[in-house]
Amino acid sequence: MNTTIKKIAVLGSGIMGSRIACHFANVGVQVLLLDVVYKDFNSDLNQKNTKLRNKNVYENLQKALATKPLPTYLPALNKHITIGNFDDDLHKIASCDWVLEAVIEDLNIKKKLFKEVEKYRNPGTIITTNTSGIPIHLMLAGRSEDFKAHFCGTHFFNPPRYLPLLEIIPTPFTKPFVVDFLTHYGQIFLGKTTVLCKNTPAFIANRIGIFSLFNIWHTANKLNLNVAQVYALSGALWGMPKSATYRLSDIVGLDTLVKVANNLSENLKTDESVSTFTLPNFIIKMLENNWLGDKTNQGFYKKFKTKDSKTEILSLNVKSFEYEKQKKIKWDDLDDFKKIENLQERLKAFYINKGKAGIFFRTTFAHLLAYCANRLPEISNDLYQIDDAMRAGFGWQLGPFQIWDALSLNTGINMIAEQEKTLAPWVSQMLKKGNYSFYKTINGISHFYHMASNTYQIIPQREKIITLNNLRPTKTVFKNAATTLIKLGDGIVNLEFNSKLNIINIDVLEGINEALNLAESQFKGLVIANQTTNFSAGADLSLILQLAQKQDWDGLNRFIKFFQNTSMRIKYAAIPIVVATQGMVLGGACEICLHASFIQLHAETYMGLVECGVGLLPAGGGCKAFADLAANEFKNNTLESNFLKNRFLTIASSKVSTSALEAVEMGFLNEGNYGISLNKDTLIFDAKQKALELSKHYTAPQPSNIKVLGNTTLAAFYTHCNNQKAAGLISDYDEFIFKKLAYVLCGGNLSAPSFVSEQYLLKLEREAFLSLCADERTQHKIAKIVQNSIN
Repeated sequence: MNTTIKKIAVLGSGIMGSRIACHFANVGVQVLLLDVVYKDFNSDLNQKNTKLRNKNVYENLQKALATKPLPTYLPALNKHITIGNFDDDLHKIASCDWVLEAVIEDLNIKKKLFKEVEKYRNPGTIITTNTSGIPIHLMLAGRSEDFKAHFCGTHFFNPPRYLPLLEIIPTPFTKPFVVDFLTHYGQIFLGKTTVLCKNTPAFIANRIGIFSLFNIWHTANKLNLNVAQVYALSGALWGMPKSATYRLSDIVGLDTLVKVANNLSENLKTDESVSTFTLPNFIIKMLENNWLGDKTNQGFYKKFKTKDSKTEILSLNVKSFEYEKQKKIKWDDLDDFKKIENLQERLKAFYINKGKAGIFFRTTFAHLLAYCANRLPEISNDLYQIDDAMRAGFGWQLGPFQIWDALSLNTGINMIAEQEKTLAPWVSQMLKKGNYSFYKTINGISHFYHMASNTYQIIPQREKIITLNNLRPTKTVFKNAATTLIKLGDGIVNLEFNSKLNIINIDVLEGINEALNLAESQFKGLVIANQTTNFSAGADLSLILQLAQKQDWDGLNRFIKFFQNTSMRIKYAAIPIVVATQGMVLGGACEICLHASFIQLHAETYMGLVECGVGLLPAGGGCKAFADLAANEFKNNTLESNFLKNRFLTIASSKVSTSALEAVEMGFLNEGNYGISLNKDTLIFDAKQKALELSKHYTAPQPSNIKVLGNTTLAAFYTHCNNQKAAGLISDYDEFIFKKLAYVLCGGNLSAPSFVSEQYLLKLEREAFLSLCADERTQHKIAKIVQNSIN
C-alpha cells in the first residue's frame, strides 16, 4: 500500500464532496474531483464540449468556494483541484493514492460506481466511502479481495475544514494497516480527531447527537418549555455550541435530521431507547409546512425586516405555531449560572437546582448518560471514542462520560435511577471494583476506564498531545491571578493566560515577566500557549477605558510602557520564546507574537491588529514591529513607500486573517520564524519541539536601528487619507486615527528617511495612543465594546 498521499480522487461534488476536496487542497494534496456528466438537450454539443460536460462539477465547486466561512485557507489553494466527469475521466484515478466516494446516499448508485472504479483503480490503492448512514459492508458485493482489503468508511463532518471529526469505519475485510494509516493520516495531515467506529447505524457522533437532540425536544415538550427557554438553558451553559438545539436544527435542516432519525428508528432493533427517535407532533407539522430551517427561510426561527429596515428574529411557538418576538428570559437562576465560569462547577449547579432549570437538566442528562453507557460495546469498544466524537463532531466542550465525571459517578447513577432509566451493567461492575471515574490522570498522562479488562489504560495515539489540565496539579512552577507557568518536560516551560477571554491585563504582563525571569535562569525555553478556544482577545480595554475616563494619563502611560517593555523582553530574551496560537489572536496578543522567537500557529488562527477599529492604534510594540518588518522589505527595493503603505493599510483596516496561511500572506510572520499545526491537539507539543530545537544553538537577537521614511512619505499618506475622506470612504474620525498611525509608521516629523531606535518608535506609539484615548469619540467606542462584552 502506498503510504504517501500525493493525489486523491473525490467522486461526487455535492455539498460534502466539494468541501472534502477543498480540505485536501488545504494541505497541498492534488485533487481530482469528478461527478456525473451534465445532460444537455443538444446531445451533439454535449459530446464535444468538455466545459459543458463538466458543468455539474464546476458549478458545485464554485458554489462551495463561495460559501462563508471559506472552505480553503487561501484562494490560491484552489489550483490544487482539477475537475472532470465519470464518463471521460474516471480512468485518471489510476494515478491517485486514495479514492474517496461521496456521491448521493443511494446504495445502488454507490455499488454501480464502485464496479466502474475497480476497472481503473490500482491494487493497493485506498478506497473509502463518506457515507453517513448506509451499512459499509453492503457496498462490497462483487468487489475483489484487494478492493475489500483496502476499503473503509471515512465519514467527514461538514464543513470538513472546521469540524475536526473523522469517523473511521472498517469492515470485517479491512486490513488493520489501512485503519492505522487512515487514523494517523487524519490526525497529522488533515488535522482531524479520528474516531474508530463500529459499522452500526449512524456510527457514533450522529447516533448520540441525534439522540441528544430528540431527547431535548421530547423533554422540553413534556416540561412545557418554549424555544427561547431551551435556548437559554442549554447550549453554551451546558458546554455545547451557542446554536443549542433549535438553531442547530435550522442550520442543518430539519429534513436532514428527520431522515437520520427515521433511519435509526427503522434499523435499531435492540435499542432500549428507540422510541426517542419518534417524531414529536410539532416536528411532523413543521415538515408538512416545509419549515425546514435556513434552507426554507424559516424553521424554529424566522427573520424579518422591520419598518426601519432592521432585522428581527422571531421564534416559533410550537403550541400555537405562531412566530413570536423573542423575550429575554428573566430567571434568577440563569444569571447565577452565567456567573460560574468553570463548566464542571456550572454543571453541578444545574444538577442541584430545585427549579425548572434543574428538572430539565436532570431529566435530559439522566437519559443521555444512560443511553451512552448502554451503547458500549455496540457502537465502540471504548468510552473515550464517544467523548472524542461528540467534542469533535458536535462541538461539545465535554463528552458525555466527561460530563458524568464532572458530576461524579454516583451522582450520575442516582440521577439515572431517579428518572427510571436503565443503567448499563458494566457501570455497576466498575463501581463494584472500586473505580469511581471514567478517566484518571496518572503521572500527567490521561487514562480511561477500559470496560473489557476492568482496568485504566492510556488513551492511545496521544503521544503528541500535551494536556495542560493534566500537568497543572503537579508541574506548576509559578502562578498569579491571571497566568500559570507549567513544566512541559525536557527543560521547557509553558505560560498560559487564565484571565477572562485571556485578555492581556497587568496580571498577565507581570506573569510574562516572572515567567521570563524563571525561564532564563532555570530552563531552556519558554512556550506561551493555552488550550482555550481563542489565544487572546487582546489588551484589557476596560482598564484602558477606566484610566482614560479618570484622565489618569500617567497611569495609562505606565500600563502601555509596561506592555512595550514586556514585548521587548520577549524579543531579546536569552532563551527562545515560542508562542502557540489558535482562534482569535487580536490586538495586543498579535503584538506579543510579533516579538517572539517563533510562532507555532494552528491552521485556524485568526490574527489581526484591530486597534484602529476601536479608535486606537497598536501600542504594545505593534507599530514599531510593522515599521521594522516594512524596513526589512525595503532592502534592494526602490519602492519603499509601497511596502510601508501595505503595512499601514493592514493596520488601518483592522483586518483579521481567516487562517494561519492568510496571516502569513498579510505579513504578520517572517519566513523561517513560524510553523503551522493542522491538528490543534498537537499545537503545544509542536511548539515545545520547536523550543527545544531552537535552544540547542540559540543566540538572542541584537538591537538595531529601523529605517523610517519621514515627511515625504508621511505627506503621501496624509494625501491618501484626505482623498479617502473626500470620496466618502472614511469618516472625519477615521481620518484622525489613520493620520496618527501614519505619523508613527513614518517615524514622525523627520525631514528625510532616517534610521531610528526601537525606543524612539515606541515613544511615538505611546504618545499617539494617549492622544487617541483622550478623544471622547474613542472613549465612547471603547465603552460600547466593553459593555457588549459584559452582556
